[in-house]
Amino acid sequence: MARIFKWLMWLATGAVVLVVAAVVLVWYFASRSLPDYDGTYTVSGITAPVEIVRDNADVPHIFGQSDEDVFFALGYAHAQDRLWQMTMLRRTVQGRLSELFGQRTVKIDNLMRRLDLYGLAVTSVKAQDAPTTAALTAYAAGVNAWLGEINTGSRGRGAPEMWIFNAPIAPWQPADSIAILKLLALQLSGQANDEVLRARTSLVVPAERLVDILPDDPTDGIAALPDYSALVGDVPKYAANTRWPDDPLSPLMGHNLAGASNAWAAGISRSATGSTLLASDPHLQLTAPTVWYLARLQLAAGDVIGGTIPGLPLVLSGRSADLGWGITTAYVDDQDVHIEQINPDNPNQYRTPDGWADFRARDSIVTIKDAPAITLKLKWTDNGPVLPGDVFDLGTVTPPGHVTSLSWTALTGDDPSLSAAMAMMKSRTIEEAIAAAEPYVAPAQNLTLADRTDVAMKTIGAIPRRDPNHQSKGRLPSYGYLPENRWQGVMPYADNPEFVAPEGGIVGNTNNKTVDRPFPNHVSYNWGDTQRVQRWRRLMQSREVHTRDSFIEAQLDTVSFTARSLLPLVGADLWFTGDAAEDGTPERRRQIALTLLANWNGEMNEHLPEPLIYAAWMRSLQDRLIRDELGPLATEFTHIDPVFIERVFRDVDGASVWCDVIQSAPVETCTDIARQSLDDALTWIGETWGTNLETLRWGDAHQAANDHPTLGKVPILQWFVNIRQSTSGGDNTLMRGQTSGTGANPFLNVHAAGYRGVYDFADPDSSVFVTATGQSGHFLSRYYDNLGELWRRGEYIPMSLDPDLARAAALGTMRLEPQSGSKSP
Repeated sequence: MARIFKWLMWLATGAVVLVVAAVVLVWYFASRSLPDYDGTYTVSGITAPVEIVRDNADVPHIFGQSDEDVFFALGYAHAQDRLWQMTMLRRTVQGRLSELFGQRTVKIDNLMRRLDLYGLAVTSVKAQDAPTTAALTAYAAGVNAWLGEINTGSRGRGAPEMWIFNAPIAPWQPADSIAILKLLALQLSGQANDEVLRARTSLVVPAERLVDILPDDPTDGIAALPDYSALVGDVPKYAANTRWPDDPLSPLMGHNLAGASNAWAAGISRSATGSTLLASDPHLQLTAPTVWYLARLQLAAGDVIGGTIPGLPLVLSGRSADLGWGITTAYVDDQDVHIEQINPDNPNQYRTPDGWADFRARDSIVTIKDAPAITLKLKWTDNGPVLPGDVFDLGTVTPPGHVTSLSWTALTGDDPSLSAAMAMMKSRTIEEAIAAAEPYVAPAQNLTLADRTDVAMKTIGAIPRRDPNHQSKGRLPSYGYLPENRWQGVMPYADNPEFVAPEGGIVGNTNNKTVDRPFPNHVSYNWGDTQRVQRWRRLMQSREVHTRDSFIEAQLDTVSFTARSLLPLVGADLWFTGDAAEDGTPERRRQIALTLLANWNGEMNEHLPEPLIYAAWMRSLQDRLIRDELGPLATEFTHIDPVFIERVFRDVDGASVWCDVIQSAPVETCTDIARQSLDDALTWIGETWGTNLETLRWGDAHQAANDHPTLGKVPILQWFVNIRQSTSGGDNTLMRGQTSGTGANPFLNVHAAGYRGVYDFADPDSSVFVTATGQSGHFLSRYYDNLGELWRRGEYIPMSLDPDLARAAALGTMRLEPQSGSKSP
């Protein structure tokens, strides 16, 4: 027995040693790719020495003697910290994810090949001006210089992920950067998705009720739309969902997740500082690391600092010494879905206004890991690429004998958007910036500007010119062979909404409607916000003058105008009307919940129970209102629409009919549905978060899900690569934390302000910024999540162009020498 015990001890000890050795070995190989931020390196591609000074937050301050050398160093720094992220963005837009991930990403690659964004980026290289071409070339050389250092300096393949998904890394090309901007446009565009959802919904509800569940902005008149089945015909009244893969690698955002942001500025008359102020917080999908990367560039036109995206040699939101700029998604209706009729006698032809024409077609081979390659037949019409039926659920609204194509402003091979953005970044005044942005195409943005004397906002990006007789006004898929449904070029840049030196001294956007114009000069029917703008207007007008701190307070504001407006409406007949009830009964829990909500001010604070009760109630309420009418289609409505709920409970145009369950004999009232949905919500809360309502925390459900797109669901590894934090805010607060709307926890915060910046031109170096995670994409780096906790708490780091401040607390200084200089250590 003693001998057996001894051998078991030896085996157990040996197993522990092996496990420890394996962990140490994995850590060793993974840590080899951690960059050293100190030292001197000899590189090819620069003309003079360049310094990369990383301050104590790991923000690189790049100093060089020419713009090209500075952009080279930015590419070098991006590759050092975010190589895996950059290569994944490039693979996504190229449609080459399946080479690494197999069948999981075939649908994504299929879509990207058909859109051909990368091919359009390649041909758009020639559309760039000389300074931008030089910047793209220098940036690519900087990325490739770091790739060379990886190959020669034993840098652990450049990133830990490379050990798991081993694949060669092709040299970076100028077209790669243009392609990433086009990929960003795809992530921010949701008009096609909205068109199809509107068409599908119109097939199952009467036309007079469509304006309830998919309402226009309430400040607009209701546009009369034709019935979709009458417009297109031969479409089944209901078709099953063809779900797009719920994959963090997908560039397609779901309904309500296409894009959102805030930006506002105050002129001198509304500023207590004697100069202008600007706040900007663009919202994108939360990831680890965040897509944003902070950097400062020393350029000939003046230094700039702010948020960059790895892969782009550009500060997308930031400031110089004289100009600040912020961006918000403009919600321009820049996409149209067309129903293309196929020639019944020749499947290679489609119908045009002039008769049958051949599809432009070519083959494309998709290589799939651990599976045979597939060959796609890519087809284009005059209106745009032909898309598969599972994208946007297009197959559910396409009649037999037809296919769908997509018109989209970003689908151009002559796209100077990057040059326009580069020229705007180098501008010194509002007038220069607006003029510089004229050639910009996509993604359409509202550009909020502040120089030292004034503020402005301009919508930049191409706006399609539509025929006034367009069948659906661009709101529903329409026949592509009818001339009136085809685009007629783009609107003049001068017609894009513009607000310069506003009389009230303040300008801003929360993705709300910016202009009220009739079709076809309308810009859009679908806007991204009807709620946050109400709170923003109140905060801006509640004081005569603003400061940097008041702008920060507004940026971090978590009071929900939606909760304040809906709760008194929905609960009007429930408060103080119930009979006494015993502890533990559903009636007693309902009374406790109503008491909590009655004393709540609408603040979506992470430490409070009321936001969770309110959010679960409204979610259950909308589901009860629409489930019997829409059936399985109700699952597409993942987030509440406050305008819909308000229409129902105010009985606007008879909208209270939604409260009656059509399958039941009794006539249910809205009070009945409100009470039942509250009980549903409390039951779900009890099963998921506990039955003691007073101890609930909104932040437990509303965690910011900065998850790693490729490793975030891998057991054990997910604990190292995902960054989860309790957060305040919600779908409709200025500090927006958009919830997922699906899954076991529909209140997970998945789409928020990955970058925040507030700029004060009275004292520019007192400006501040922050990102949602950290600068490094390496999960073993201490800079992987070093900014995340500051971001969660609503704190910032200094945004200074003072080189002495950067050097004073630098964590490292890297010196790049040209090839003829000193040798690398």
